[in-house]
Amino acid sequence: MSDSRATKSGFAAEAQRKINSKYSDELAQECLEWIKEITGEPINTSGDMDNFFEVLKDGVLLCKLVNCIEAGSVRKINESKMAFKCMENISAFLACAQKFGVPTQETFQSVDLWERQNLNSVVICIQSLGRKATKFGQPGIGPKEAEKNVRNFTDEQLKAGQNVISLQYGSNKGATQSGINFGNTRHM
Repeated sequence: MSDSRATKSGFAAEAQRKINSKYSDELAQECLEWIKEITGEPINTSGDMDNFFEVLKDGVLLCKLVNCIEAGSVRKINESKMAFKCMENISAFLACAQKFGVPTQETFQSVDLWERQNLNSVVICIQSLGRKATKFGQPGIGPKEAEKNVRNFTDEQLKAGQNVISLQYGSNKGATQSGINFGNTRHM
């Protein structure tokens, strides 16, 4: 766990500070309030980094969350506080999140949460899951996900577009090479 690790120094400490600076207490609080609403669990919804970590670190609440979104998503939730059991819970949550449609780039590694390496990525993942939850009849969080806007053009419209010369092609009207002296010798 994070408290058994040596404190970071030098470049590692600077990198960790940069990662931690991206963390938003407000977004974390919004995530915890959403989790509380979906699961009905009595949790502290303070968004500060310490509370966010303590509430989610064992992965139990995350597994309960995905089970509330879709029943039976995680068959066995490990209540044990042993490191590998907690990491199993977190991994099960991540597998469900991807199954629900959370893109890989919006998920996190188990150690990001368990070892408190990058809690911002955990917030991003929960926000993304919150957008997907509406497809399962649950309330969502964050901005509404964009929908497809399919446009159908007739053959006539497509042919008309081929005759238009785009302004991106530019013009060479009046173009000369005067003033260009690259490669010329200098006369003094």
